[in-house]
Amino acid sequence: MCKCCAELEKTKFAIIGTGSRGSFTWGQEVVKGYSDVVEIVGLCDHNRKRVAAARELIGVNAQTFTDFDQMIKATRPDRVIVTTPDGTHARYIIRAMELGCDVMSEKPLCTDEQQCQAILDAQKKTGKNLTVTFNARHGLKDKKVKELMMQKAIGEVISVDFHEYLDTSHGADYFRRWHRKKENSGTLLCHKASHHFDQANWWLDSMPIEVIARGELKFYGRNNSFRGKNCRTCSHKQNCQFYWDVTKNSRYVKLYTECESEDGYLRDGCVWAEDTNIYDTMSVVVRYENGVTLNYSANTYLPYEGQSISFNGTKGRLDYQDYSGGGFKNDELRLTRSFGKSEVVNITQEQRSGGHGGADGSLHDLIFRGAGKPDPLGLRADFRAGALASLIGIAAYRSIERGGQLIKIKDLVRL
Repeated sequence: MCKCCAELEKTKFAIIGTGSRGSFTWGQEVVKGYSDVVEIVGLCDHNRKRVAAARELIGVNAQTFTDFDQMIKATRPDRVIVTTPDGTHARYIIRAMELGCDVMSEKPLCTDEQQCQAILDAQKKTGKNLTVTFNARHGLKDKKVKELMMQKAIGEVISVDFHEYLDTSHGADYFRRWHRKKENSGTLLCHKASHHFDQANWWLDSMPIEVIARGELKFYGRNNSFRGKNCRTCSHKQNCQFYWDVTKNSRYVKLYTECESEDGYLRDGCVWAEDTNIYDTMSVVVRYENGVTLNYSANTYLPYEGQSISFNGTKGRLDYQDYSGGGFKNDELRLTRSFGKSEVVNITQEQRSGGHGGADGSLHDLIFRGAGKPDPLGLRADFRAGALASLIGIAAYRSIERGGQLIKIKDLVRL
């Protein structure tokens, strides 16, 4: 094939939101591994300094914009990837589809029921393809769990216990950034937990129908005797165990600290900020159409990081353990059959590049090289999957707002 024909076959790709995820996962990593099939033609961010820094970091000559409509009209991309703060996803998803583009969105798809309905209506009206980039489906253990669920390895699943452990590094970081405000993130029940709710929906292959939840801000935010505006300027540097020096990360300096003059956004905000209005302690119960109950919890201030997930079935139990810290590590997938033996499930290792243990690379392959190829595990996540994962989080925080009231998914949107 001649070079000009190969160029014609490339997908024209534009990015809205050029922070860390947009510029690295959907910028640098795509250019590095998929330049033969993808061309990044446009970069857009409300912060003109950040979008210029992102273009330099990505290493492309794409046009840069601060106006989304101008980018679409000037570059005519085939696909747009939305990597802006969560509360703005719906705006760009809908506008991109209206302007004739297929769309990929980082999770969560949306942060409230009105946004969700508007996206569903716009997709139906335009007929454009909308994908949600759930990389959590792509972990090795996660894919193996799906295989075992499809094989009915523990019979019919009765309940699932899913516990998310976020430590004083990763967990705390959400409280330094824009995520700490509900209007930006829809709380971590949308931002972080939509990964987990999507995994549960996918593994169980069923529709969530009812949600009840409790959530509190027990550790961060107002729960401290001192605070500052941000770490660099704080007078409590010597006393605060959560002091973090953003200037040690050269990428963050280029994308954030050198861009503060444009919008005032501080990447090293204070974890004790009094305007924090999301939860750091969360418990959710979800009932599914097939009768399964999901018991989910997330805590964001723990001494170690990871997950513990157990599937309880009519013929046994499957335990997914992946957490470590303080000198110990628990990392296995164990199948225990009722009236039978317990064994560690062997998982075939893959040599895979990309973040999140290679999950990002697997996701990229599916999106950029997987068209028309078999997808036996159902790794592709469409707009309906994105909506359902977000709706569990939305229903959960609505339940918390209403004192633990049971929320029915069908009462939130018209699916």
